[in-house]
Amino acid sequence: MGMKLLLIHTGGTIGMAETGAGLAPKAGLVEQALGERLPTDVALFSHVFDPLLDSADVGPGHWNRMLEVIRSHEGLPVIITHGTDTMSFTGAALSQALAGEGRCVVLCGSMKPLGHGADAEGNLQLAIDAALSNEPGVALAFAGKMMPAAGLIKRDSEAEDAFRSVPQDHLEPSARPVFDDRRFAILTLSPGISAEFLRLALSCLDGAVLRVFGSGTAMSDPVVLKALEEAVRAGKRVRAVSQCERGGLEPGTYAAGAGLWATGIENGGRQTPEAALISIWLA
Repeated sequence: MGMKLLLIHTGGTIGMAETGAGLAPKAGLVEQALGERLPTDVALFSHVFDPLLDSADVGPGHWNRMLEVIRSHEGLPVIITHGTDTMSFTGAALSQALAGEGRCVVLCGSMKPLGHGADAEGNLQLAIDAALSNEPGVALAFAGKMMPAAGLIKRDSEAEDAFRSVPQDHLEPSARPVFDDRRFAILTLSPGISAEFLRLALSCLDGAVLRVFGSGTAMSDPVVLKALEEAVRAGKRVRAVSQCERGGLEPGTYAAGAGLWATGIENGGRQTPEAALISIWLA
């Protein structure tokens, strides 16, 4: 008996075609291209989002839908075609939610659609080869590389080699199997930021990721620090990550970080903002 493969087609550039108003998703393109490239003894099962989505519209409800479909096809390797703009969020979401389940999930997208003589066909073939190996883990097939999806960063809005993967710490099975309707966001410290803005933003949220400076510093403004401390005392999950792509956080390296860490904020270490957001959501 041959192998079975699950395709979850969410949308994105890879499955778009020209219309009078520009590129738009077209049903059937990805399924046909994938079917043409599969060995004859591989049975393909497809779950196609209706409507197909630009990844700008992908959110926690869609991650839950992907997880439901993956878990309802026990043991099958999975290819998920997806737009690039929020690929990093979906990669982190699936990596953490599926940690310990031993599934092979390969994310795939492209900067140009199928049939445009660019990257789509190569990325799709790479995804097929990786999925048929059935090696456990969640990865992205892109620009000739297989990258762990837990710490993806989209670093270029135009080039075919658009992603890099930041090493993340070992993932433990998550406390929650799906994403609930709590409200989380990523906030960024910037010189002169209003303490009132932080306070109001955090008052509307159940938790937040805060992108801080360097290896873990923040302005010494006592009103800003008090806004963070109040949120932590109110039971909100507030996790710090670095605004730098590499290196992560090292509390205590600089005196300028003492006030920040005294607020009780969590240390996100090497986590990307996307990974940190998912980790507080699934905790």
